[in-house]
Amino acid sequence: MFTTDCAFLENELLDVARLFKNRPESIEHSFSFEKGVFFNRFVVDGRAFSFENTGQVCDELEFKRLERRFAKLGLYRILSEKYGERMPWGALTGIRPTKLAYMERENGRDFAELFREMGVNDGNIRLVADILQAQNGIYEKVDGNTDLFVSLPFCPTKCAYCSFITAPIDKTRVFLPTYLECLQRELAVAPELIGNLRSVYVGGGTPFALEEKELATVLESIAPIFADKPTCEYTVEAGRPDVFTEEKLALLKEYGVNRICINPQTFSDETLRQIGRKHTVADFYRAYEMSAKYGFTVNVDLIAGLADETAEVFTRGVECAVETGAENITVHCLSLKSGAKLKEETAYLENDRISEMVLSSRNILQEKGYVPYYMYRQKYQVGNNENVGWTKPDKACVYNVDIMEEITNNLAVGANAVSKRVFHEKGLIERLATPKDLKTYIDGIDGSIAKKRRFFG
Repeated sequence: MFTTDCAFLENELLDVARLFKNRPESIEHSFSFEKGVFFNRFVVDGRAFSFENTGQVCDELEFKRLERRFAKLGLYRILSEKYGERMPWGALTGIRPTKLAYMERENGRDFAELFREMGVNDGNIRLVADILQAQNGIYEKVDGNTDLFVSLPFCPTKCAYCSFITAPIDKTRVFLPTYLECLQRELAVAPELIGNLRSVYVGGGTPFALEEKELATVLESIAPIFADKPTCEYTVEAGRPDVFTEEKLALLKEYGVNRICINPQTFSDETLRQIGRKHTVADFYRAYEMSAKYGFTVNVDLIAGLADETAEVFTRGVECAVETGAENITVHCLSLKSGAKLKEETAYLENDRISEMVLSSRNILQEKGYVPYYMYRQKYQVGNNENVGWTKPDKACVYNVDIMEEITNNLAVGANAVSKRVFHEKGLIERLATPKDLKTYIDGIDGSIAKKRRFFG
């Protein structure tokens, strides 16, 4: 049972409680603010707690931030003591710790002080500092900067951990011709909506699940947008190695793509089988070698905590990724997400070795010359850890920095695409989402285009 007299804090406090495997039977919370003091009172399983905190309040937005921060910290301290657990990120439940760090820095404060107060461990404080350092020269808060995202939500098969709207392409192919026509229409009006183009990102799903002619239709529609900035970063999240072909890779090169993602997720054939992937580790190496001749900057994705994978198997996978020479390696931690088969089968992800996996990946990648350059967290993540993108020097992905730090406009086209408009002076971000369902997106394409024109107008 959970009650609070402050509806604004309900979800925030529930997020703190969900950090812990064990949960109290009852939590009662009340909040008040008097003469510059924030009062949070809790009764947890019949035991009363009271916290008083002061903070400098300059406007309503800052008041809400402090109201949220002090309440979450109070409940975290209660539950951490009650269950004898310390979380890697302490009471921070937001998905973008680096964004909070930038906010502190812009206000003339050392973010490390706040992070220590919130219970973040020293290793994660250093991680955030390293990421901010790596983003020098990329991080740029300028009105009008824009990234373009093109959604191709089609995959060969659905993985057990996946919560995206994707379904096996053999079940959705009937929508594909009309879907591509809708993308063409959206992309045709994109030039009038884009300010200073920073990057183009074609994501999925698995874009290479499309046949060569279908993929060419998408790239041809993007070409006029990309033509004025031929050196602009251009990424295609090619995806799973079992759908790579020479023809598709040559097509990307022809249209100016300079970055691709090849995503094995693991270097264990047994794990691949358990998560529902229809390819092998050998298929990954074949795809990687096939791609090498085209000179793309390559990102390789790995997921810690998959199936029954041990820390030793995962660590060897990180070493294998490094041995490929990939310029970027992204280490994700498994997360329970609505819509994923895994969440239907599992209520709470337990993996006592996840922190060992995360630490080993950090040690290996740093030793081999990679630096962390972006990071985000998700709810219900194994071990309450994080996802980190690692890069060789001067090879960071601009799109990933922009989208994770929310510092640019994002024109997103296709189904389940969320456009963003950033107003730096106001400290405001507005969002506009397209329908997730393919048929609903197709049927509503005229309305979606009209809304985008108004949104970016």
